[in-house]
Amino acid sequence: MALTVLSVAYPLAPVSADAVGGAEQVLARLDRALVAAGHRSVVIAQEGSRVAGTLVPVPRPGGVIDDAAKAAAEARHREAIGEALARFPVDLVHLHGIDFPAYLPPAGPPVLVTLHLPPSWYPAEALRPERPRTWLHAVSEHQHASCPPGPWLLPPIGNGIEVETFAKPRRKRRFALFLGRLCPEKGVHLALEAARLADIPLAVAGEAFPYRAHLDYVRDEVRPRLSRVRRLIGPVSGSRKRRLLASATCLLLPALAPETSSLVAREAIASGTPVIAFPAGALPETVDHGRTGFLVDDVAAMARAVPEAARLDPALCRAVARERFRADRMVAAYLDLYGRLAGGRP
Repeated sequence: MALTVLSVAYPLAPVSADAVGGAEQVLARLDRALVAAGHRSVVIAQEGSRVAGTLVPVPRPGGVIDDAAKAAAEARHREAIGEALARFPVDLVHLHGIDFPAYLPPAGPPVLVTLHLPPSWYPAEALRPERPRTWLHAVSEHQHASCPPGPWLLPPIGNGIEVETFAKPRRKRRFALFLGRLCPEKGVHLALEAARLADIPLAVAGEAFPYRAHLDYVRDEVRPRLSRVRRLIGPVSGSRKRRLLASATCLLLPALAPETSSLVAREAIASGTPVIAFPAGALPETVDHGRTGFLVDDVAAMARAVPEAARLDPALCRAVARERFRADRMVAAYLDLYGRLAGGRP
């Protein structure tokens, strides 16, 4: 049975296969899979997003994002969802944003909410939905265990990546890599400190979303720690991203908030690059200590692990990724769930 799935992105981030955010990357992958399987995919996302299905664009906010800008973006999303439900015969609505309660549609088609962020970041009432036929699920076992139980909570679906696109072996170079959003909870300043202690160059690849707190963090905590060998190179995507991941000695992930499912850690391992991470949230589900990287408790231990990471086997890392992180498994699980929810069989 061909389905029409309305996917709704976080209002303040564009969707594409190379998006900075993991939620936007997952949405893009599911959009492509729906179209390839003969379904109709309708995506509500920021203008400039790149999707395979039908894009319903919402304006991109300008300047610093404050409470007023967020409220305006949520209002535009509510309007866009109403218009899409009136225009298309939607079988299922799939929400991806942390602010989904602000634009949860009224009773109608079933709704699936993917919780991409720590459950404690959502309003408590959002995790106990009263809207009929509304289902939530996590993206890792750790995150699932942190959710309040209820009949609306479905089993987790782990995030997957296109393993084959990262599998090309490359000559290793002596530098560490940080790749991701530049914000306090990602611990960018701690990656810079660990690289300094390990006396290894560090490439910081990513960008800050225009929230005042994130911009201030980059100004006050990240830029003062940069140097000639520890550099901020900005956002990367495509072949450049793959080259960096494959040629780095290691990826540093000193996350200060519970990671729900780190896509970049999985991409690094698929590239043959070990990950040195704090054991935050679901990262122990991704990093096999001593095989595909190291789980450490502080900056000093992260620095000490850098030379050890250089001794790990890139081929083993790639083999583990092929076995555990394939996107086709994630896609199959979502498409099966879409069919069951649309057919009233959660």
